[in-house]
Formats: sequence, C-alpha cells, structure tokens
Amino acid sequence: TFAVLLFQDLAVAPILITLAILGRNDDGALSPDILLSFAPAALAVAALVGFGRFLLRPMMRSVARARSEELFMAACLLVVIGSGLMAAFAGLSMALGAFVAGLLLAETEFRHEVEQVIEPFKGLLLGLFFLAVGIGLDVGLILEQPFQVVGVTVGLMALNTALIFGLARAFGMAWRVAIETALLLAASGEFAFVILASAMQLGLVPDALGQSLLVSATLSMMCIPLLAALGLRIAGRATGGLAEAPHAPGAAPEGRILLVGFGRVGRLVGEMLDRHGLPWSAIDQDAAVVARGRRSGRSLYFGDASRPGFLERCGLDTAQALVITSDAEGGDSASVEALVASVRERRPDLAIFARARDSQQALRLYDMGVTDAVPETVEASLQLSEAVLLGLGAPAGPVIASIHERRDEFRRELNRGDGFLAKPRRRPAGVGS
Repeated sequence: TFAVLLFQDLAVAPILITLAILGRNDDGALSPDILLSFAPAALAVAALVGFGRFLLRPMMRSVARARSEELFMAACLLVVIGSGLMAAFAGLSMALGAFVAGLLLAETEFRHEVEQVIEPFKGLLLGLFFLAVGIGLDVGLILEQPFQVVGVTVGLMALNTALIFGLARAFGMAWRVAIETALLLAASGEFAFVILASAMQLGLVPDALGQSLLVSATLSMMCIPLLAALGLRIAGRATGGLAEAPHAPGAAPEGRILLVGFGRVGRLVGEMLDRHGLPWSAIDQDAAVVARGRRSGRSLYFGDASRPGFLERCGLDTAQALVITSDAEGGDSASVEALVASVRERRPDLAIFARARDSQQALRLYDMGVTDAVPETVEASLQLSEAVLLGLGAPAGPVIASIHERRDEFRRELNRGDGFLAKPRRRPAGVGS
C-alpha cells in the first residue's frame, strides 16, 4: 500500500504535464501535433533535473559554508520558487516545479536540514491549502444531490477496490492480503484536489462535474479509517496495529549509530564501527566534510544537531546509540551539554557517548546522564605516559596493563566524584556506566 501511494505521488508530475498540454489544445481534439507541445515541458523538466544534478549541490554547499540560518532558508525558498517559475514559463504548473525541486533536494545531504528549515512554512502552507480547498468545496451538493454524490463515492471506491483486488491477485497475493490492500487504496488521495482544480481551471472538466467529484473524493477520504478497520478484520488481524516481526538470531539490529561530528575523531570512530560491522550515519555542520564523506560512500548529512527535531529526522527514535565527537574547544562545550540534555529528555534509554574537553566537563556530562564521557586531556596524558614508558625500555605488557588500570581508576573517580576532582555528584537513576 505504501509503495502504491508513493508511486501515485510520483505520477502527479506527468499528470500535471498532460493537463497543461491538453489545456493549451484549442480545438479540443487529440492530434499528432499535440505531441509537439510536450517538447517545452520535457525541456523544462530536463533543465530542472540537470540543475539538480550538477548545480544544486555546489550552490547549497557554498550557502552552508556561510553558517547562516537565514541564508540557508533563503536558498531553499529560492530553489523552490525558481523551479516553480521555470515550470510556469514552460506552460506547466508551479506546483509541478516545486514537486520536482523537492525530489531533487531529497537526494542531497541537505535533506534533513531542509526539512527542518521549511517545517514552519510546511505547516502554514498546508493549512492554507486545505483552507483554499474547503472554501472552494461546494458542500451543499450533498443536500442538493445526495443520491448522485453518494452514488459516485460508492462507485469510485467499489471500482478502485475491484481493480486493485484483481491486480493483487494477479501478482500472487493471498486473497486476504489482496482485499485488505484494495480497501486501503479504495479512497481518493489528496492530490485529487490539485488535479481536479487544475483540470477545472483549464476548462478540461466542467465546474459542476468537478465540484461533484471533489465532494465525492472528500467523502471517500473520510471513509479511510472504516475501510482500514474492515480490511484488518477480513485479514483476520487485530485492529490494534501490526505485530512486530521477531528478529532472527544474529540478525543486524535495525537502529543505526548516530555520530554527531565527523572530524578526525568522528572519522576514526566510524572506521572502527565499520570494522565491527555496525551501521552508522554521521552529522556535521561543515559542508566540505560532508561532501568528502559522501564521495567516499559514507552516510553523512549536513545540519545542526542541536536544533530541535533535526536528530529525530536523522533517526534518533530508532538509534542504538549517540556518539558526540564534536570539538568541545572554545564555546562548543555549552552546545554539547545542551545536546546531551535534549537527547536524554527524549530518549532516557539511549546510550550516549561523548567527547569531553577535560575531566570537569566529563563530570558535568556524567551528571547529565551520558553513558560514558572521554576527556581529551586524560586520554592524551595516558597515551603520552605509555609512549614515555615504552621509549625508556619498560616491558610492553605491564605498561599497557597499567595504562588500562589507570584509565579504569579515573572512571571510578569520576563516578564517585572523588580523587583530584573532589566534587560530590549523583548519578542519574537508570543510567549505567
């Protein structure tokens, strides 16, 4: 069902192109000459795709290097509006141009940051869209022509159900699965409003017929919950939701490990995770770092992890662990601690590993609930001590053992808050070391 709905969304583009071409055909008859009208539309779409393939990424990277939220937002709006205008100049709809721009942006490493930036606009424009649909919808037709409207609604859903059920059976689905799929896809979709509105505006569909179809489409969408419940009952499953499939023994976990920061530390952590076959993805605010990582086949995304909602789009809710490798030098320590507090509030059960500037910051991070914090100063001191001892001829085995022992002692000191830190602390309940 999801695959079919996704393909329906993709089919909107050729449908809108066809409507625009048919709307410019004055004689109202289909002829071979009408195929020539597709040339400007095809060139416009090809130009948009070419822009997205060769120019969109360099443009967004140059904007990202400025580290300005306002400039990034302006660039996103420029891409959307520019694509809409290019489509309009070619005789297509601006909606089609914006749709293509969204597809192109979704293929870049900036997709999650773009989603976060346009979230306020999406809610506002979605509300305006349904407001416009509601204003243009003639609900009085239900009272004036109840039998016709209800008949069209029932007929539409019956036709969709019959077609999809037949296709599902032809593709080898069991009849219970086929009927459930057919019922879920029986109603109209939200793009019916866009397509019918464009058809009426171009004069391809009479206003009276178009209004009747819009009302019927609305009624069919209101029946989706009932159709879904009926499909579940026929399929013999409970209506409380889908049961989770058990994991096979030894199967790889679904959750990925999120790395915040992909500098020298983040790259090394990613390499070690690869050696142990653990899936991961990384986030960084340096567009050049993200570009280099993606060229080498890494799963990297550009964005600010401290912004509310951004990590959720990157898979925080299903992540196995969060590794914060961002440089804590200068003023970044506060952002690291703010990130830990935000993530711990949303995912109390998530394992969080953080890079700290020194033991004092590590202590604060432990207080905030990190699973483990690694201070740079302590690790550098331990590595330097190891190099000195080995350089002076000390046996390698005892040296390595003593380094590990001292590292464990330091962690115990942090957990207790004693030793040279001498600061009382309390570990959050339910968070292990």
